Amino acid sequence: MVGMPKAFLFDLDGTLIDSMPHHHDAWIEWHAEHAIAFDAATFFAMTAGRTNAEILADLMPTLDRVEHLRMADEKEAIYRRRAGASLELIAGARAFAAAAREAGLKLAVCTASTPLNMALAFDRFGIDAWVDTIVSPADGLRGKPHPDIFVEAARRLGIAPDDCIVFEDAPLGLEAARRAGMPAVALTTTLPADAFAGYSNLRAIGSDFLAPAVAGLLPVPIGKAPHDA
Repeated sequence: MVGMPKAFLFDLDGTLIDSMPHHHDAWIEWHAEHAIAFDAATFFAMTAGRTNAEILADLMPTLDRVEHLRMADEKEAIYRRRAGASLELIAGARAFAAAAREAGLKLAVCTASTPLNMALAFDRFGIDAWVDTIVSPADGLRGKPHPDIFVEAARRLGIAPDDCIVFEDAPLGLEAARRAGMPAVALTTTLPADAFAGYSNLRAIGSDFLAPAVAGLLPVPIGKAPHDA
């Protein structure tokens, strides 16, 4: 990348919205309902960014795709019940996106989330109005660490991959960005900083969008937008 970036590509869960605790609790509840052992210490590092169908195909390889999708719907219904009105934005997300747009950058949401889960966040926060495009597996694309979602976002925006910066909270997201030829920023909203060690495309790391290393990527100082949480 030479000079300033031309586009910011945002993951949704754990990056723009503080949804991962709700997903964590939903997966615990789902595993308990199905009497399946659950190792929280490794589960999210290995699965965040993948589609539920991909996760369940590995978890229950003897079942067919129809059953995987049915189980995925079960888990997401638990998530939406738990998230409900308690879902919040990651600190600084609204102001950061507004400052980026004001500076002329193109913006995209690039997520493995489902349409109903996206609708929950979009209806609550208006995130769909912040960005130029939204890309997800609902478009027939593979989940992360495959680069498909980021590559498609860059194509829609008309921006070269190395002129984009990806914002992620999961190692699989950083790997997808690397495969797409894009630098990335890691937010430690879900996992600690050492979870992102070794990624050659890591540009910055911070706790949220107000962290100096993250906010400093903007060409203008970030302002505190009203109702940012």
